Amino acid sequence: MIATILLSFGVLFLAELGDKSQLMALTFSLRYRWWVVLAGISVASVAVNLIAAGVGHFLGTALPANAIAVVTALTLLVVGLWTLRDALGSAEEAEDTPPPSTRNAFLVVISAFMLAELGDRTMFAAAALASKNGWLAVWIGSTIGMVAAGGLAILVGKLAGKHLPERGIAFASGLLFLFFATKTVLDAFVSGLGGWGSTGLALLVPVVVGLGIGAWRFSGPRRDVAVPDQPANAVP
Repeated sequence: MIATILLSFGVLFLAELGDKSQLMALTFSLRYRWWVVLAGISVASVAVNLIAAGVGHFLGTALPANAIAVVTALTLLVVGLWTLRDALGSAEEAEDTPPPSTRNAFLVVISAFMLAELGDRTMFAAAALASKNGWLAVWIGSTIGMVAAGGLAILVGKLAGKHLPERGIAFASGLLFLFFATKTVLDAFVSGLGGWGSTGLALLVPVVVGLGIGAWRFSGPRRDVAVPDQPANAVP
């Protein structure tokens, strides 16, 4: 059992490195408290890997990946647009708007991370391991591996976040979520593009949106600078 746990841990940890789920964990860590993100990832990992181990051990089949991809993309799109809206608000609005509650952030992380993992390569890896090994050991090892990869991403995000402006982080996070949403759809429905092809095509969406927002902000109306009144005896 211990050998299966270690094997599952190693496979899932390596599979998560550089995966969109780890990038999402990094992005979430730039917006929310680290322990909220880690807790959400842990809960989602327990649920996803339980499904994967059960499916692989008892059924040997996969979940409907295309349907899950659509729901995942919509969720990431909503989160991205929401983040961009907060980032583009005025300074006064940012001060008046309270930060997201711990409960809301926790639910957002759980839902986004769980949907991103359903039908992902890491879930297929866990299901494949469970089809030939004990499902309980695979569940434990894969969950620990996924949480460890997420924790590493959170650590990187927190270290990077100390040197970046908050509004810039929010803007970049929103664009990243748009990238994740687009790539999820492309991977599910346009598999012929390949990994690099879907990544390059998905990058066009945040680039176009970012350039469009930048042009809109630059060409928008500017506030007039108030000129102080001069005294009556002032020399022109």
